[in-house]
Amino acid sequence: MRAEPRECVPERPVGRRRVDWRQWAPLTLLTLAVLAGAGLWLAGLPEAAQLVWAAVTLVALLPATWSTLRQVWRRQFGVDVIAVLALVGTLLVREYLAGAVIAVMVATGQALEDYAQRRASRDLRALLERAPRQARRRTPDGGIEVVPLDQVAVGDRLVVGPGDVVPVDGTVEEAATLDESTVTGESQLVTRSAGEQVVSGVVNAGAGFGLRAGKSAAESTYAGIVRLAEEATAHKAPMVRLADRYAAAFVPFTLLLAGLAWLLSGQFLRAVAVLVVATPCPLLLATPIAIVSGLSRVARRGVLVRDGGSLELLGRARTLLMDKTGTLTTGRPRAAETVVAPGGDRDEVLRLAASVEQLSPHVLAAALVRQAREQGLPLAEPADVTEEPGRGVTGRVDGRLVRVGQLTGEPPEWARRVHERAEMAGRSTVWVSDDRAPLGAILLEDPVRPDARRTVRRLREAGLRRLIMVTGDRSETARQVAQAVGVDDVIAQCSPQEKVARVREESGRTITVMVGDGVNDAPALAAAHVGVAMGATGATASADVADAVLTVDRLDRLADAVDIARYARRIAVQSATVGMGLAVVAMIIAAAGGLPPVAGAFLQEGIDVLVILNALRALGGGLRRRDVPPETRKLLDRYAGEHGGVRDVLTRLRDTADLVATRPDAPECVPALRDVHRRLVDEVLPHEAAEERHLYPALAGPLGSADATSTMSRAHVEIHRLMNRIGGHLAQHPDGRLRREEVPDLLAALYGLDAVLRLHLAQEEEDYFSLNPTYAPEG
Repeated sequence: MRAEPRECVPERPVGRRRVDWRQWAPLTLLTLAVLAGAGLWLAGLPEAAQLVWAAVTLVALLPATWSTLRQVWRRQFGVDVIAVLALVGTLLVREYLAGAVIAVMVATGQALEDYAQRRASRDLRALLERAPRQARRRTPDGGIEVVPLDQVAVGDRLVVGPGDVVPVDGTVEEAATLDESTVTGESQLVTRSAGEQVVSGVVNAGAGFGLRAGKSAAESTYAGIVRLAEEATAHKAPMVRLADRYAAAFVPFTLLLAGLAWLLSGQFLRAVAVLVVATPCPLLLATPIAIVSGLSRVARRGVLVRDGGSLELLGRARTLLMDKTGTLTTGRPRAAETVVAPGGDRDEVLRLAASVEQLSPHVLAAALVRQAREQGLPLAEPADVTEEPGRGVTGRVDGRLVRVGQLTGEPPEWARRVHERAEMAGRSTVWVSDDRAPLGAILLEDPVRPDARRTVRRLREAGLRRLIMVTGDRSETARQVAQAVGVDDVIAQCSPQEKVARVREESGRTITVMVGDGVNDAPALAAAHVGVAMGATGATASADVADAVLTVDRLDRLADAVDIARYARRIAVQSATVGMGLAVVAMIIAAAGGLPPVAGAFLQEGIDVLVILNALRALGGGLRRRDVPPETRKLLDRYAGEHGGVRDVLTRLRDTADLVATRPDAPECVPALRDVHRRLVDEVLPHEAAEERHLYPALAGPLGSADATSTMSRAHVEIHRLMNRIGGHLAQHPDGRLRREEVPDLLAALYGLDAVLRLHLAQEEEDYFSLNPTYAPEG
């Protein structure tokens, strides 16, 4: 399709780097003045040099004193007071060069702190700068008009031109190539087919395409991200100054040591020397540089943290509470199995249900429609559709009355068995009936995220000692999910009020993080030390009250954020501790008269440089992850895409096994066996063989060893053996009849293959496919 000219929607600059020389001006002028004084000294004009250095000291003293007085007025007492006392002391003892060096140190600290803060907020500012303001909307007469973004309504047909930012969440009307790095943190381009959902904020990296608006601008994903970015950038100092905590002990110690040096020696000069060496630039510099570097890094990983205080708490957290739905599970139900009445047609039951549900906004209805379309079933337009909340949907499909929802009346025996099976498996049941009897049932499940177990392991490695799952779901379903992901405790059938109470209870013991994605999670997120919302879903309450938001719907980014936060805090504490330790040693030497103020000032400047270099390490490192090469990502995408077809064969395999178990004498039994065996040989076996040849060797690098895939290779051998076992039974029956005595062995092979294959697929998705940052499970 052809897009409108780009000038219709002017773009704002995106993340362009600029050097703001104004922030470096004070440091530059003070440094030049100190050098000018040095030049005058070398030229034989010591009085003029001293005058210049005294002026530099005074220039630095005035704003520092004003800042300290404001802190005292607010009842804040920090390490800045030492710098003020040191500047005053150098003026009193006429050690003007020492005062000038301290002035340069203080200016350097301020400039570096401003620079680090600006750099950390650069990713957040880029989000604000690139926020779309307008959209191209199709008009009824076939034209295109440019409208303000707040005028876009749900259902509007929009046009997204090449290079444009997608303005609202919606559905693409034709294939689109997108750069989702702003929202997901991954730079790899992705292709979305017609009918797929896209979120606002991603960039069109290909030709123009049509978009059907699914949400208004205020409710869209990018609006939620922008709101959080605005809050983060509104904080004047996005950090908790560890320096001020140390000040409670460091400042009194410094004053006591300076006073003792003066009292015991009778020389005020020694007291000034102690203050000069104690000027706490290591504290003033190390913490902001490390903490704001951590803020910047987590933003690039798709995690927006409101401020440095939240990042620091995240780095100290020991307990994590997680909601189940949408956090440990995908939050999007999928049709796991379709069971039909004896003699029924599975595809027809699913087609009838999906046809009726096309007009329903219910999340279960979307799962049925999606499943039917993936299987290529032709959906009919329903008529006379009525929906009764909590009961289901009724309508006519091809003139036939169809009810989808709860089962009414006394269920037949086969329906009771299906209900019991669904209860044991923790699945939801949607019944499909006509005006006479139930036709079948569709069993729905909310699958566990493939990356959930790996992420739980990584969170433990990062230092979280206790992981708890809280959910309002049934106990049996909750326990199954808890066992699958490996959490320490599970609290089921938990109301929002009970969630809050449990969060407060855990928060009373240690620093606690709560992760959730729904509106009902908002009170618990607010009660935790750090509340983390899964996905910035527009105006949802969970994102509004959270201290951090995962802008991409991947739980493993939380593990990245914890790794980075803990690393940044460790670097900050390490830098401050080393700097203070060196300063204390120098202070003791100065108190003993071994270090005059000028030498102490230059020594402190050297300590500052050392601390700054160490703090800059927070810009990288700390992540426990291995990068996956692009070629391996393509292989992961390919084989992950083939799993849908394998699962379709698995459904047929399970149905055939049930047929053999219940009616081994039925004439359709052997033909069904032959058909499923043919599909196993023609579809599943080549998939497994290709993985063995291509995918597993490519994973040796990211996994650290070729032996890491050995258990999966052993599963391939077992899958092949069971297929041959089924084929051997079929070879003995040219007459198309099964013998009673061989049914138990055949059933063992059928059900055994079903179990092995399902486990094998789950293990691959959890251990291998989740390595790919762009991988998203079906459903």
